[in-house]
Amino acid sequence: MKEAVTAWRFNFGPDLGIENYPAGYLNISAGTVYEEQGGYGFETGSLVYEKQRISEDEGTNTSKVNYGTQGKTTGFARLRSGFCIPLKASFIVDVPDGTYQVLLIAGDELAETITRVKAGEGRLMLPTIRTLPGQWAEVRFSVVVHGGKLRLSFSGPAPRVNALEITLANQTMTVFLAGDSTVTDQPESGYPYCGWGQLLPAQFKHDVAVDNHAQSGRSSRSFINEGRLDAMMEHIKPEDFLFIQFGHNDEKPGPERGTEPFTTYKQYLKKYIDAAREAKAHPVLVTPVHRRYFADDGTLTDTHGDYIVAVRELAEEEGVPLIDLAERSRLLFEQAGVEGSKEDFMWVLPGEFVNFPAGVEDNTHFQERGAHRLAAQVAEAIRELRLQPLQMYLR
Repeated sequence: MKEAVTAWRFNFGPDLGIENYPAGYLNISAGTVYEEQGGYGFETGSLVYEKQRISEDEGTNTSKVNYGTQGKTTGFARLRSGFCIPLKASFIVDVPDGTYQVLLIAGDELAETITRVKAGEGRLMLPTIRTLPGQWAEVRFSVVVHGGKLRLSFSGPAPRVNALEITLANQTMTVFLAGDSTVTDQPESGYPYCGWGQLLPAQFKHDVAVDNHAQSGRSSRSFINEGRLDAMMEHIKPEDFLFIQFGHNDEKPGPERGTEPFTTYKQYLKKYIDAAREAKAHPVLVTPVHRRYFADDGTLTDTHGDYIVAVRELAEEEGVPLIDLAERSRLLFEQAGVEGSKEDFMWVLPGEFVNFPAGVEDNTHFQERGAHRLAAQVAEAIRELRLQPLQMYLR
């Protein structure tokens, strides 16, 4: 019986021959295009260049590099001396569904580098990676894969990818997210449209993975009735976390989505709490983030009303930690002001972003800056609540 593959290792840059790299590494050049048969490579349409830094001595100017592996220093050094420059590129690897830990080496002997890394449809996995000439960053993150393909997108004004190691790590603690469009991973075709859950992974070290199941247009009722909670429960483990934020669509009339704050809304939210506890996981309630509607005096108008009150009540009744994102977002948006808060929401001028040529004025959904600021607020709430062990795994 063929042994299952649980780790993949890639070196990036011009192909120097297999004998020049540590055992088990596959070379990825700028022209390595993903094909189903091969199972890895750059997505068609990616803009990638490659480079090998050459010295006068041994063919590589990485003599400073020492991994402490006797007899293999040259091979490991060449993982750093060669690299790809993914100006706007996505790298795909076919892997079984699961949770993976990724090690990325990024840097350059001669140049300053700035690299951004996203997974899937735009999940930010790390803070921006910056290195000075002669420095290499070795950074790790955990990512959940659905659909049998790990897709990593690279960008930045001076990006580098020297090497990748991808290792199956299904034991990794996971934060599951249940919610609506303000939380979900928005597609790349909608950039800069972004949910706060999309940028939450970058708040955690590699000890934690974020599995965002939030979907646009869902309420606490419709999310369950579509089987989405059941799907999450198939993967949740003891000691994982389930963050729950609904309200925007519960407020809308209609039997498919609408709920009443102190009756059906609380009843449906309790189903999430009960499901998490049955799985020996930790439920966390999140109040719905505010919309951008200001009163004449510059204060934010509360459009959620009793739905916020109901979540707070339920958290107290059930002894569940509460992240009051309603209050945190109120303070955040009021501080930004009527005009400044437009940079948080999808207020986009005609021609400002290619995906919205006619512009848009949206007081509910966020662009990347707003989503980032809200994800940071969620991280800060985890610290203040002392949610262990999540708190110790924040970056």
